[in-house]
Amino acid sequence: MAKSNIVARTGNEAMAEAMRQINPDVVAAYPITPATEIVQIFAGYVADGLVKTEFVPVESEHSAMSACIGASAAGGRAMTGTSSQGLALMAEMLHIASGLRLPIVMADVNRALSSPINIHCDHSDTMMIKDAGWIQIFSENAQEGYDNMIQAIRIAEKAKLPTMVMTDGFIISHGMERIEILNDEDVQKFIGEYKPEHYLLNTEKPITIGALDLPDYYFEHRRQTIEAIRNSKSIIEDVSKEFGQKFGRTYGLFENYKLDDAEVAIVALGSTAGTTKTVVDALRAKGLKVGLLKPRVFRPFPKAEIADALKSLKAIAVMDRSDSMNGNEGPVCLEVKAALFDKGLNKTLVNYIYGLGGREIRTQDIEGIYKELIDASKGKAIEKIQYLGVRE
Repeated sequence: MAKSNIVARTGNEAMAEAMRQINPDVVAAYPITPATEIVQIFAGYVADGLVKTEFVPVESEHSAMSACIGASAAGGRAMTGTSSQGLALMAEMLHIASGLRLPIVMADVNRALSSPINIHCDHSDTMMIKDAGWIQIFSENAQEGYDNMIQAIRIAEKAKLPTMVMTDGFIISHGMERIEILNDEDVQKFIGEYKPEHYLLNTEKPITIGALDLPDYYFEHRRQTIEAIRNSKSIIEDVSKEFGQKFGRTYGLFENYKLDDAEVAIVALGSTAGTTKTVVDALRAKGLKVGLLKPRVFRPFPKAEIADALKSLKAIAVMDRSDSMNGNEGPVCLEVKAALFDKGLNKTLVNYIYGLGGREIRTQDIEGIYKELIDASKGKAIEKIQYLGVRE
């Protein structure tokens, strides 16, 4: 097992440390709260000569992603970081990055979208671009943010797809935690040397990138990207398994927490999953059979695997830290609901929209959800879409 160093780091510091160890060829970025620190710290590494990276301080997030696309198309490893409105400004270029099959890696610190202006955590930014063709990996804490960034490089380059790693704004990004940092040499050995198959600066095999694609071929090229997203599930699992074998921390597409014999369970992303584990332990001590399913990978959504993990439950709550703005369930709940439907599973399913704009989610709130689920499993009628913690 590879050695590691135990340190205290915020989520932003942990992700910047992972970027330093990866030592990408190009980082292009524009600052935005609460992700500013990631590239600010990394810029310090560049100034101090700790990395060989070309750091490009651009005039907007749109330009940041454009520069990453250019660098990646030229054959380099490219990374960036952003949040909220910055991710929204990148949206046009995100589709181009995935369509060109460029393995760019981005740290996204989840923050509410305006308006009204808000700098605190929810998942509306990530969910806004969930169908942009990027692999999406969520982190429960700073350790996972660090580990996921390192794995994302391998995943992106093997799948030939851009990949974003999420942490919850301020909750993780600015919260200090105990984490294990790997040795620089072990990280470099794990990610390996990047050898792109095709790139613009390879004069021996010239290619065209970003050409006009009319109805004759556009559909076929989009279909290739869709297939790449589908196939990336096994790549994510293989990379995570290898990471676990080398470093002792194993990840999958999602995590089951005391789910095997559970009668009711919550599905929750990000830092809320950690809070939910505390509640699960407390209720288990009282003899209640409750559990948690924590999706780690939201794109590609592992619908068959998640449906199989939830099939024996009597009632399920899906917690969404964003709203789909369609008058029905939030985006995570819609995915879970479709997964269950495809498996022919008719379950009691309740959607809780919570935490928008950084509204606190407390252990007593989650305990209340479990109590409602237990009542629902016994036949009590329950409202299927609830806005948790909204004042009357």
